[in-house]
Amino acid sequence: MHDLLVAMRERPPFFACFGLHEWAMVYRQTPEEVRHNAFPLRFAPDQLARIVTAQPICCTHFDAFRFFTPPARSLNKLQPERATVAQHEQRGCLHANMDLYKWAFKLAPYTPSELLADCFELARDIREIDMRASPYDLRALGFEPIMIETPAGRAEYERHQRTFTQRGEPLRERLIALCGRLLAT
Repeated sequence: MHDLLVAMRERPPFFACFGLHEWAMVYRQTPEEVRHNAFPLRFAPDQLARIVTAQPICCTHFDAFRFFTPPARSLNKLQPERATVAQHEQRGCLHANMDLYKWAFKLAPYTPSELLADCFELARDIREIDMRASPYDLRALGFEPIMIETPAGRAEYERHQRTFTQRGEPLRERLIALCGRLLAT
């Protein structure tokens, strides 16, 4: 965990994925196959497929990539695997920043409660943006979509991504310091 967090700190953030990982998870699926099929998609399957193939997919996060549909996997610039997480994980990724909560929780009971709460708050805020940028129509739940299929929507997504990266930096540093203290003990 320490080495992964340090590698992420040293690697430059990447901000051009535009949340297409959620779209790749439903690419070329029938409505019955869609993972969160309790919610309607914002586009018909053919339109959704055109959106997915219209721009490069460059997901670096294994835990997102592993849910890509089989036809979407080959569209991704990288082919992350569990064994290559440390080579691909980067701090601009929404999921990598949500994972700060996972790492803080895994270090419990050694994690200070303030750090755990701060990581949870960041993960909660990121998850909202993650789902708003997805192909799902969540307006019935009060969430307006971030239309990443448009230039304005991609710019909005990137603004959120940059903000979350900045918010994650001090949390990552606190986790690295905690890991260092635990490893020294």
